[in-house]
Amino acid sequence: MNFELTEEQMDIKKAVKEFCEKEFTPELGLEFDRKEEHPTELYRKAAKLGFTSLRFPEEYGGQGYGILEECLATEEMCRADPGLGVAVMSGTFASDIILEHGTPQQKKKYISPLCRGDFISAGAFTEPAHGSDIARMDTTAAKSGDEWVINGSKTFITNAPVTNFFLVLCQTDPKVTPSYRGESIIIVDKNTPGVDVTKLKDKMGIRPAVTGEVSFSDVKVPQDNIVGELNKGFYQVMGFFDVSRAPVAAQAVGMAQGAFERAFNYAKQREQFGSPIIQFQAISFKLAEMAVRIEAARLLTYKTASLIDQRKTDPMLTSMAKAFASRVAVEVTDWAIQIHGGYGYMGDYHIERFHRCAKITEIYEGTTEMQMLTIMRYLLKRM
Repeated sequence: MNFELTEEQMDIKKAVKEFCEKEFTPELGLEFDRKEEHPTELYRKAAKLGFTSLRFPEEYGGQGYGILEECLATEEMCRADPGLGVAVMSGTFASDIILEHGTPQQKKKYISPLCRGDFISAGAFTEPAHGSDIARMDTTAAKSGDEWVINGSKTFITNAPVTNFFLVLCQTDPKVTPSYRGESIIIVDKNTPGVDVTKLKDKMGIRPAVTGEVSFSDVKVPQDNIVGELNKGFYQVMGFFDVSRAPVAAQAVGMAQGAFERAFNYAKQREQFGSPIIQFQAISFKLAEMAVRIEAARLLTYKTASLIDQRKTDPMLTSMAKAFASRVAVEVTDWAIQIHGGYGYMGDYHIERFHRCAKITEIYEGTTEMQMLTIMRYLLKRM
């Protein structure tokens, strides 16, 4: 498969790069990292330029492109600043489920404002007791007349403190076996009575992409808030993850690339024993190894995204891309700190922030261990 980007794709990449060079200053990234605040105005600026809605259809205000174009934008933003990049490009998180399974009314109500940058979305899947295991839900939704009454709690929810609505995975049939056959996705507006959000603070990385806990106490929503077919929520979320892990891989590639470039430039300038340290084999070979791994991760990510856009989504390949790219990001950002020496450990040099942010790519949207389980399951079927 040929991964030479088209002229149009190169233009998108260039436009995002120019935006980041103007808006993503190192000082701003450090400021939002320290304050642990969402860069809402920056998100809206990016949305108005169409960068956050690249994969959405034009009829809803999107740009009509695909996952590959989103990956290009995500990579470029995370290359410029890992925390700001994730925060900006995660503003539409989980809304793909509405796009894929929602009614025309739901799409008009939620997707169109997302494309304009007026809304931020959140997927409320993870629970305190279950983590990556979404096959069991303690959050329940019980039918009461023309409404659903939701009770339960979710944790580690990206965008929870700033979102306009949640896509909540609930147990709607408590009697079915196995239990995941009785799960549904329900849209819950944040201002609905009974919804309580607590911001989680002091995260290791991606601090501008704010995270929270959400509790639902007798939250009443209309029947029309069910997304797609009743009791198909588990399959909807798994289908979403099969796609969304490609942009997470792109986050990792961008973070690795940004750290590599900073380390490469530093090694050319920093002198020890009368020579730039890039002339020392211990440093130059490490930089070469970083470049090799980043390029391999990038090509795997692009291949994954291209197949998704061709409606040939391969869950095994998506898991491979996320697992490999996230490991590369953690290793490369660690090596970049080592090349910087003591300066790499200091916040003012920004490189340590790349390492802190890279770690999350091995954890969210399915840990690396979960990706390995997926890969092995498909290998057993195909080998």
